[in-house]
Amino acid sequence: MRVLAFLNSQIDKQYGAWFPWIAVGFGVGVALYFSLRFEPNVWVVFAGLACSMIGVILALGFRAVFGVVPVFLMTCGVGFSWAALNAHWHEAPRLTFHYYGPIYGRVVDIDRSGSHALRLTLDEVLLSDVPFEESPTRVRVSLHGAQDWFDPMPGQFVGLTGHLSSPNGPVEPRGFDFQRHAWFLRLGAVGYTRTPVLEMKPPDGEKAIDRLRYQISARVAGYLGGDVGGFAAAVTTGDRSAFSQEGLQSLRVSNLAHLLAISGLHMGLLAAFLFGVIRFGLSLWQPLALRLPVKKLAAVAALFGATGYLLLSGASIATQRAYIMAAVTLVAICLDRRALTLRAVAIAALIVMIIRPYSLLSPGFQMSFSATAALVFVFSQIRDLPEVGLKRWQTNVLSLVLSSFVAGIATAPFAAAHFNQWAAYGLLANVMAVPVMGTIVIPGAVLAAILAPFGWEVLGLEVMGLGLRWILWVAHWVSALEGARIPVVTPQSFGLPLIALSGCWLILWQGVGRFLGAIGLCTAMLAWTHAERPDVLISDQGQLVGVMQDGQRVLSKPKGQGFVARTWLENDGDAASQAEAATRGDSASGPVFTASLGQYAVVHLKGKRGFQAFESCASDEILVSDQMLEQELQCWVFDRERLSHTGSVALWLNDERIEIETVAEKRGQRLWSPPEQLLNQ
Repeated sequence: MRVLAFLNSQIDKQYGAWFPWIAVGFGVGVALYFSLRFEPNVWVVFAGLACSMIGVILALGFRAVFGVVPVFLMTCGVGFSWAALNAHWHEAPRLTFHYYGPIYGRVVDIDRSGSHALRLTLDEVLLSDVPFEESPTRVRVSLHGAQDWFDPMPGQFVGLTGHLSSPNGPVEPRGFDFQRHAWFLRLGAVGYTRTPVLEMKPPDGEKAIDRLRYQISARVAGYLGGDVGGFAAAVTTGDRSAFSQEGLQSLRVSNLAHLLAISGLHMGLLAAFLFGVIRFGLSLWQPLALRLPVKKLAAVAALFGATGYLLLSGASIATQRAYIMAAVTLVAICLDRRALTLRAVAIAALIVMIIRPYSLLSPGFQMSFSATAALVFVFSQIRDLPEVGLKRWQTNVLSLVLSSFVAGIATAPFAAAHFNQWAAYGLLANVMAVPVMGTIVIPGAVLAAILAPFGWEVLGLEVMGLGLRWILWVAHWVSALEGARIPVVTPQSFGLPLIALSGCWLILWQGVGRFLGAIGLCTAMLAWTHAERPDVLISDQGQLVGVMQDGQRVLSKPKGQGFVARTWLENDGDAASQAEAATRGDSASGPVFTASLGQYAVVHLKGKRGFQAFESCASDEILVSDQMLEQELQCWVFDRERLSHTGSVALWLNDERIEIETVAEKRGQRLWSPPEQLLNQ
């Protein structure tokens, strides 16, 4: 009885602070949907939704355990059902074969690929000999070779000759699933062209905002020049095409890459700057300040400014997420509610997940809301502490350092898991750079926008340039310090979910039970230090093999399949290049690559030359080829035919036994799974 009474007392403490748990429950339901290895039947989805409604009825009739638990389960069911319905809504045609020929479509987005090649996303796609109803809704094409005569602009119709294929799957089991990402973008094919791109029809009346965006981007980047201009274009319009790979790497190593993407920091700084300036300006006019709600007027004006920034920046997913958080805060001010609370964070998270449930899986969502929730929680705990006699400037400096520290700690696990690196001097870099972004760069951007109609925007751009040059200097200086980048191995599949749920428990739970969250965090971090990697990795087309020897992965090729090789090494927590990894261990290269793995030998037949050099294999050999091996063999065989069904493969050597993991098995039969990848192959 005492135990039950204690549990009820703990549950009772959650009343009044239960609302954020709705967002957590909704997120848990979304995560459960994406974790399945099968696609739930539509009727199962509606049945789950009906059970959730029953939970509402139970919650209205009971208190304590029988009230809180049904509410949480209800929100889980709603999140699960909504994620499933949203996934079906994104269904669109996909290319199921390799296509080479003419491609016609309308430009809807312009960005850069991982190799920094200009890349176009097209809709209204027409392909030769492919019926329109079977053509992909959208395709993404990288432009290689000289394209100097072509000035891409959203809304224009273009024609080109190129290669297209269906989006690639994960480069290893449990890895990032680009096919799932493409599904929610309605991206039915990706490819490249080496031929000239021709404008078939100039832009029409649509996409006017996007064209204005790129015109502003070109103006800003051209005036400031170099990485400073590319940085300025990125923070004003979201266009990062003029920013170099070297500059991007420096920002990543110094933990300042978040300043390049328009996210919560930029939107928050812009909204705060507009709110403060407008409120101060209106307060100077005494008759107006005494008769009108100046604070609310400033919030409304800041909301309009944030909306304009959203449209001008291209309204990317990260920008939409930041806008929703800023809008919730400003609306709270208009309603005379406390602006920065965990309730406001939960409302913003719910809105984002309702609009795009799959954004829960993105590093941007996880990092932005973890940082925001942690900051709100920490500052709410110290808000009521007694004064310590610090001067105002000392308080401001202390708040800045504490904010950077808390945000850095909250986002570090997610950044390390997604990007496989730890920025050792990230706190130092952020303390030196973030204040400049808020006090110089954002005000300069606002000044440039105000003066642009009069042709005087260069004054604001010069102010922006001063701040951005300082930030880039900090990034290059910090990234050049010894030990600035610490490679991190990818955690186990349960690692990030456990960290996220433990963090939510630590922040949201009221009472002594809160410290169970700390136990969960410590457990997840301890398990992370013992994370293991596959002994053998095989790419989905059999063109690259990686064998773990003495704690380091040996690659079968020094070049080719660069993205796959880089991802494998990063997931291993290995900072080596592909060329370096190809020279390790006792491997033998040439047309036939061989490497030892315990009592087994891994043999990779590279291309047609390797296939022609092959004669036979033994039962203790693992044979990989990007060709089709027709004859019956005694060894383990992973050829092009088998890999087309399994996708990428991971092999584990346990007690001299080989355990096989495949992408098809780990992912299961989902909406975004290619039809040719079957289970149990």
